[in-house]
Amino acid sequence: MSHRPTLLFVSPRFLFPANEGGKIRTSNILRHMKGGAFRVVLTAPAPSDAARFATDIESVCDRFISWPGTPASMLRRVGALADRRPVSVATDASAGGSASIAAALRDRPEVVLVDFIHGAVLAPDQIPCASVLFTHNVEAEIFERHARVATGLRRLVWRNQARKMARFEGVALRRFNRVIAVSSRDADVLRSRYGLRDVDRIDTGVDLDFFRPEPEPEPPGADEGTVVFAGVMDSAANIDGIEFLRDQVWPMVARARPAARAVIVGRNPPAAVVAAARQRGLGWTFTGYVDDIRPHVASGHVFVIPLRVGSGTRIKAFEAMAMGRAVVSTTVGVEGLDVEDGVHLLMADDPGAFAAAILRLLDDTELRGRLAQAARRLLEDRFSWSRVARQVEVVCQRALGGDASHCTERAWMAGPSPAMTVAGRRWR
Repeated sequence: MSHRPTLLFVSPRFLFPANEGGKIRTSNILRHMKGGAFRVVLTAPAPSDAARFATDIESVCDRFISWPGTPASMLRRVGALADRRPVSVATDASAGGSASIAAALRDRPEVVLVDFIHGAVLAPDQIPCASVLFTHNVEAEIFERHARVATGLRRLVWRNQARKMARFEGVALRRFNRVIAVSSRDADVLRSRYGLRDVDRIDTGVDLDFFRPEPEPEPPGADEGTVVFAGVMDSAANIDGIEFLRDQVWPMVARARPAARAVIVGRNPPAAVVAAARQRGLGWTFTGYVDDIRPHVASGHVFVIPLRVGSGTRIKAFEAMAMGRAVVSTTVGVEGLDVEDGVHLLMADDPGAFAAAILRLLDDTELRGRLAQAARRLLEDRFSWSRVARQVEVVCQRALGGDASHCTERAWMAGPSPAMTVAGRRWR
């Protein structure tokens, strides 16, 4: 058998269960890369019960290297506000993780791929081989958008975090030979914002076998209709979106259809958000964590993505479309996805237009079907995970082929630097 180069994949979080957009994207790409052009060595923090995910781990890599990992407590996150790094980076820093990656580098992988900008805090300052950074978002942009919609003290905190992330993101991105973005739009922003040259775009994929078209429920009556949102509810962006839907959009929907209901699918909905919906007598159900979102998505007539904050691409949009559900989204909700308003979904940003789009779809069975069918055809033509995995392989091969001078014996003998430094400051 011919030699396959080794790809060392550095993840700042354990990938299972794959119940968030980033983990869904990464685990599916790795699953379809296994057995391909590279031997994949995955490094990641692992919880104490990681053994129960042994089959999942085996499906995405040829070797797994881990260090003990636990979610950052609220106390640690609050304390990290004083760190010169953004909180999300400071809490991903790990001496054990950096030591594990340094040890894996001594096995001389041909390519290192770091997942998320946060993962850069685990990698050495000088990576002694071809290197790729996989950005799922433009992180500083997320914080800046939070600052724009926040008020009072929260706005000040988000502005502070945005400045820290912009500084960290710019320095970290320039350490790598190539950068992967998840949309042409993100690639353009990274190039212009940080002066990057070698940015490659990949598509967002969806598991078309798992998310199959499902028959609609019974058509809604004149005053009814079911709207569904799916997303982890301990995400600040999703909380903001649900509050926008509840406070600014839903009153107009409820006036036209008093018996309309919403199903909010996702773990850890804040008690205050649930209580506010209950106190107002809204026909809203919060499911909390579910093992399978498909029955809940299938229960709705319309899938909504009311997000005002975020970056990268939202996999939830493609999952709903793959199941044959008509989608109403803000521009941010489908940003970076190659979909067309009025052809694959309806798009609206202000509350009145968003409510009108929901009501239009609830009123028009034929329009729901036409949008759903067009969206499913688009996904089948272009957006399978196997195709996206091949795109990532090509980027890694490009980094390897264009970086012969970087993978020198001298670089390996120098060994990894213990910390990322900028202007004399240590990032760890």
